[in-house]
Amino acid sequence: MSIAIALDGPAGAGKSTIARRAASELNYIYVDTGALYRSIALAALKKGIEPDDAAEAEKLLPEITVDLAFNESGEQIVLLNGENVSADIRTPEVSMAASKISAIPAVRAFLLDLQRGMAKTHNVIMDGRDIGTVVLPDAQVKIFLTASPEARAGRRYKELVEKGMDVNFEDILQDVITRDYNDSHRETAPLKPAPDSVTVDTTELDFEQSVEKIISVIKENL
Repeated sequence: MSIAIALDGPAGAGKSTIARRAASELNYIYVDTGALYRSIALAALKKGIEPDDAAEAEKLLPEITVDLAFNESGEQIVLLNGENVSADIRTPEVSMAASKISAIPAVRAFLLDLQRGMAKTHNVIMDGRDIGTVVLPDAQVKIFLTASPEARAGRRYKELVEKGMDVNFEDILQDVITRDYNDSHRETAPLKPAPDSVTVDTTELDFEQSVEKIISVIKENL
């Protein structure tokens, strides 16, 4: 029987980097569900579709294939219609678009089977906004990873600057606050901790400490 670890939390909490490292150390497959939604958002933006236009987004879905692959180093590669878009989906524009498009029920339904299928065939750490509450409600371990908006904005700012992007901290902080509101107030699968989840706050933890804490919680609850 495969083991599923659900890791939820707000934007910028470090879910992707922490989950990827923890999965590597535990020899699990890491599934970045946010990348799937970002890919749909990118496809919509390329077509000139507003990310909150449910009708047009739903029409676009039959034209889309999204896959997750892994390179020789075990790093996840996101394929949109066969094209590697791993870098393209990490811009602030796509991030905000993903927050809006992920609220569309048809989009969530489109990706649900893909996500559940991965958990049935592999030991996974899957991160997102509603993994423990909707996607994998029977996951053996559920974790809600969070940090203060300022800490999350600071991490995102540093990440984008290191990639050579010209960004402003206050703009990123406002994006984080706006996305928190959008994600927690949407009608479909709002961001919230599962009742049986363990909350881990990484505001005062560095990356290594955060990874150690997550692995510790997983081992204690399996």
